[in-house]
Amino acid sequence: MANEMGDFTGNKPVTTTGHDKVHPVGTGVGTAAGAATGAAVGTAVAGPVGTLVGAAVGAVAGGLVGHGVAEGINPTVEDAYWRENYKTRPYADANRTYEDYQPAYKYGWESRGQYAGKRFEDVESDLERGWDKARGASRQTWNEARNATRDAWHRVEDVLPGDADHDGH
Repeated sequence: MANEMGDFTGNKPVTTTGHDKVHPVGTGVGTAAGAATGAAVGTAVAGPVGTLVGAAVGAVAGGLVGHGVAEGINPTVEDAYWRENYKTRPYADANRTYEDYQPAYKYGWESRGQYAGKRFEDVESDLERGWDKARGASRQTWNEARNATRDAWHRVEDVLPGDADHDGH
C-alpha cells in the first residue's frame, strides 16, 4: 500500500488510498458508459420508463467505476517514476531534458484511462491529432513523443481493469 507521499516500488505504479480527490475524466467516461448501458437494459426490461431509470442508475454506477479507474493512476507517482527513468529508455535523446518528455508521458498515462479497453495502436491516430494540444511547451513532434506516450500508456495498464491489447500488461 502506498503512503501519503505516493511512494512506489519496482516498476509498478502504486495507487494512493484514503483521499477524496475527484477524477473528472475517469468519472465522466464511466458515467457516460454506465448511462448508455443502463438505458439499454432499462428499455429491454421496462420500456421507455425503464430507459430513464436504467440510464440514471447506470450513470451513477458507471461514474463510480470510472472514478475508480482514474483513481488507480496517481499522476505524482507516474511523474516521479518517469523523471527518474526516462534517460534509460531507448528513445531518449541525451540532448533532451525530462521537461521535453514529461508532456508525452503525461499524455500516455492520462490517455490510457480515457481509452480504457482500447489498444494503443487502435487509438494512435486520435492521440496523434491531440498531441499538439497536449504537448504544452514540449518541442517534440508526435513522431518524437510517440514512444514515450506509448511507454506511459503501457506502464499504467497494470492498474486498470482488463488487458485490452492482450499483451499481458
